[in-house]
Amino acid sequence: MERAEALRRLRVLVGTDLRSLATRFGVTVWKNEKKNKGWAGHVLERYLGLPMNSSQAPDFGSWELKVIPVRMLGGGIVKVKETMAITMIDPMDVLANEFKQSHLYAKLRKLIVVSRTFANVQESSSLVHAAVQFDLDDPALYAAIKSDYDLVRRIIRTKGHAELTGKMGYCVQPRTKGAGHGSTSRAFYARPRLVEHICGGARLDLSAYR
Repeated sequence: MERAEALRRLRVLVGTDLRSLATRFGVTVWKNEKKNKGWAGHVLERYLGLPMNSSQAPDFGSWELKVIPVRMLGGGIVKVKETMAITMIDPMDVLANEFKQSHLYAKLRKLIVVSRTFANVQESSSLVHAAVQFDLDDPALYAAIKSDYDLVRRIIRTKGHAELTGKMGYCVQPRTKGAGHGSTSRAFYARPRLVEHICGGARLDLSAYR
């Protein structure tokens, strides 16, 4: 599906409760008291006609769909609730590829980001708040994310994959992913400042990259 058509269809859903769509499309939100963390994304993929997959390639060939929870604060203020998972880190793949050839770049190059309201930990409801498109075409932002990626490459090469921590990176951080404190799997996450920039144009200090 072309991104423009997907964006049009997703914007039709603004104000719609994703929990009702989860029931409609047979997407499990809770099973054995454990939440399916990706349930909202799975719902929208079904809505757009995409079968579930775990590929590191962009969801729709040339562009990627991401779904993020937001908190509705007083005065109409919308706050991004958390970081946004982008893609897993395969140390050998990262070492073998410059940023322009990386899975990280492929995932961020062309996006649609759908924000959904976070009501409670039970996810009793979640309304579609907005859908925006984003292209990684700002040279300074590109340079900032490339710098974060290059730092990850350098740490893997000189110290090893286990030394990657969430303290690294201005726009994108490498962080553990998976159950338990002993998890060794790591993924790239967009920091809230980058997510807020993507979703609402919040200002990033990119002066060091211009």
